[in-house]
Amino acid sequence: MAPIISLFNHKGGVSKTTTAFNLGWAMADRGKKVLIVDGDPQCNLTGTVVGFNGVSDFSEFYKKYPNANISNCLAPIFKSTGQPLVSAHITTTLHPNLYLLVGNIDLAENETQISVALSTSTAIPALKNIPGAISALLRMTAEEYKLDAVIVDMSPSVGALNQCFLMGSDYFIVPTSPDYYCNQAISSLSRVLPRWNSAVQPFRDPSLLYPFPAAPPKFAGIISQRYRPRSGSPAQSFQQWINVIKQTVLTEFVPAMTTNNMSVSVADFTAGSPGDTPFNLINIADFNSLIAQSQKYNVPVFALKDHQIEQAGVILQTMKESRDAFKTSFNNLANTVEIITGITPPKAKSATAV
Repeated sequence: MAPIISLFNHKGGVSKTTTAFNLGWAMADRGKKVLIVDGDPQCNLTGTVVGFNGVSDFSEFYKKYPNANISNCLAPIFKSTGQPLVSAHITTTLHPNLYLLVGNIDLAENETQISVALSTSTAIPALKNIPGAISALLRMTAEEYKLDAVIVDMSPSVGALNQCFLMGSDYFIVPTSPDYYCNQAISSLSRVLPRWNSAVQPFRDPSLLYPFPAAPPKFAGIISQRYRPRSGSPAQSFQQWINVIKQTVLTEFVPAMTTNNMSVSVADFTAGSPGDTPFNLINIADFNSLIAQSQKYNVPVFALKDHQIEQAGVILQTMKESRDAFKTSFNNLANTVEIITGITPPKAKSATAV
């Protein structure tokens, strides 16, 4: 089965959406068949990938393709129609190996039902199949289309919707930015995620129509990004916060996750040849002006053609070098994530002559 990999941090502004798109595309470049899922009711991933601009674009799409957005796909459960879930119709992108499950603002309304189901299902048994339905939908869709991976972009909140997305995943990655507030967010998640794990335990019952997976999701690492580089590395002020966050991850977050069987081991992490020490998958600098061109042309920063950068002379050359550096970074990240999550086996170590 294709692993479900969620990108989650309840602090905003850490490039979750951009990372989901760029990582999914990089994995697709490597020959993997990847679905990226817009799990945020604000639908930023959908706008980024297919260029929807405003309510009318979304409304027209929903009308034309009724089973191609996540909220409508879950309607049989939320509306108690008695009909079983069916796999979603996934939307093509500009990459032949990359697909999108479109978001829907109605997910914000669905969250109320999910919250009620999580808290009162023992009193109302009919609600028990709501929380696990999200994971079930993604898994049956992955099976239908023979996908290699599913990547979920989540909103920056600790609500019931994100609880179900994350607890229905196989792995999760925490994008970070080098600042005080992100460090506080990591400490907060050290307490929040074990509570989420405990709360969904009744919904792992295999007798349910749509149970959560028997095992909780595994933390696969952080991504340190949104910093200004200097000589190819983070500038000192940013590196200081990256170091602080890494220490918080090692001393608070990973121990809390490990106690709840929610983290990969150091050995499994290291086997993926990450860009940094456990548990920092890679350092990725700020995209700067490349991000605007990426959003204009609906491709990742590293897939921009020279003419799409829309510059000339020295500025063009500098931006091309930056683009190519991002391509290397995301290819390395994709390779690491594929190994850690079991999509691709690690390379066998060469035998040492005796």
